[in-house]
Amino acid sequence: MPRTAAPLLASHSPVPRAADSDRRRTNASVILRSVLEHGPVARSTISRLTGLSPASVTDYCARFTELGLIRESATPQRSKGVGRPHVPVDLDASRFVVGGVHVAVPYTTVALLDLRGRVVAERRIGHDGYLTDPSRVLARAAEGLAALLAETAGATPLGVGVAAGGWVDRDSGTIVDHPLLGWRDVPVRELLGARTGLLVHVDGHARALVNGERLFGRARGSRSVLHLFVGNVVDAAFATNDEVHHGPRSQAGAIAHLPLRGGTEPCDCGRVGCLQVELSERTLCRRAREAGIVDGVNPTHVVTAAERGNPVAVRLLTQRARMVGRAVGLLLDILNPETVVVTELGVIRREDCLRALREEVGDARASAVVPTSFPDSVLAVAGGSVMLDVLYRDPLGV
Repeated sequence: MPRTAAPLLASHSPVPRAADSDRRRTNASVILRSVLEHGPVARSTISRLTGLSPASVTDYCARFTELGLIRESATPQRSKGVGRPHVPVDLDASRFVVGGVHVAVPYTTVALLDLRGRVVAERRIGHDGYLTDPSRVLARAAEGLAALLAETAGATPLGVGVAAGGWVDRDSGTIVDHPLLGWRDVPVRELLGARTGLLVHVDGHARALVNGERLFGRARGSRSVLHLFVGNVVDAAFATNDEVHHGPRSQAGAIAHLPLRGGTEPCDCGRVGCLQVELSERTLCRRAREAGIVDGVNPTHVVTAAERGNPVAVRLLTQRARMVGRAVGLLLDILNPETVVVTELGVIRREDCLRALREEVGDARASAVVPTSFPDSVLAVAGGSVMLDVLYRDPLGV
């Protein structure tokens, strides 16, 4: 990758001020985001959308073209008036990819995504015998990424994003605490960077998916977005004005022990009805085993049973969706976001589950609640979105 050359905007002082650097980063970000959202798009339209001068837009687009992030469209667009036709620019999604790694409890997902957040290649690596030693898991993830890159001819990786549940400190690139994996203070950025030789960024999967939704999904353009992730781990993330709230050491979104009205499951913390233990896929699968529906720990088997008409499986999934709806209602009361995105298996796969969730939320707010925009690749997108968010915030820096 070529390194960024001299600043685009001249500074009158010998040492650029921090404000100048921030302004250049912001300008580059809004221009590339405009190309992402509206491309193919004329430079004059970008100037109008962003409020930046035509000269600045032209300079930044030239730099992006030099770096291979955008390219001119093959077909010029004529304006309604007289004059030369516009030559639109668009993302060049053919040259670069980012790696995505999502570490779940039973397996790790590795993937390659293009600059539009589309999954180019993906594979799942099981934690054999539930062996989740972090060095082993991350080594196998690096091997998986290398294999995908070898199979994707001509793609140049810009870096790797890693997403996981639990307490993830973005600034240090560390998984501070993931009780279900048994990980504490794992330096993921350092370990995976050494294995891959690539730039690595790490974040919690709910925050990663908020960024994915803002960039590529249904939440694009929303002024405030809440994402609720319901899997083995249950957590949330909240973004306003294009900024995801992290809190000190990125602890924001830890909702596992919020009390859920009507909950009956005992929690390790000593209370009953904590949100994570009530909604987790482990609880769903245990209840399905007790009902004789499945004999394993794979929640998709419960969905399959429901699709085959098993009434108990349908009831378990819709009941769970209603409890998720209660959690959403609680978070709506606290944060009042414009859009709520829910990643939960039943809600993704079944209309009756989405309907049950919205009924629990209530008619007045039901329309604000939508399922994930990435139903077939949510974990791959979570990992890749960590790196893509870095790219779109600082395109010239990456």
